[in-house]
Amino acid sequence: MKNWVAPEPPDFPAGPFAVDGVHDTRQRQGWIDVLERAPGRLNRLASGLSVEQLDTTYRNWTIRQIVHHLADSHLNLYVRFKLALTEEQPTIKPYDESRWSLLADARQMDIAPSVQIFSGVHARWAHLLQFLEPHDFERTFYHPANQEVTPLWRALAYYAWHANHHMTQIAWVREHKLRLGKEQ
Repeated sequence: MKNWVAPEPPDFPAGPFAVDGVHDTRQRQGWIDVLERAPGRLNRLASGLSVEQLDTTYRNWTIRQIVHHLADSHLNLYVRFKLALTEEQPTIKPYDESRWSLLADARQMDIAPSVQIFSGVHARWAHLLQFLEPHDFERTFYHPANQEVTPLWRALAYYAWHANHHMTQIAWVREHKLRLGKEQ
């Protein structure tokens, strides 16, 4: 009997990020809804996995590293949002997510604290977003690493995609490498 081999994981299992320059209240609310549902989805996808399963890779990161990355990344963006809402086009501090993923907490630590961080940040962020006026989403921050001025509506769209992107990676690992079936 042949050993089963998982297919090669796709670069963008949730599809590539794509958004045009147009946005409205309905689209923004859809992105906010994604952020509100993301902690529950992450919890369903990651809970119950053994230590060995958490250390299963999707391309170059383990599920464990992906979960810790989601907490790190979304916490950073929440802070960037608050800076952009309280300062005039602040220059944000970039960080090297690949190097962060190699630190001991991302490689070895239990995921529960990061799931809690992700959940707490999303609760606060979604609440804040519900009370913003349409013009608030036009506020910007400057990202020196890619030399771009980013409006908050675009950052919101990207991070709704970002949450889906990484959770779809976990779902892919569950289905194709761990053979745990479709996403729950």
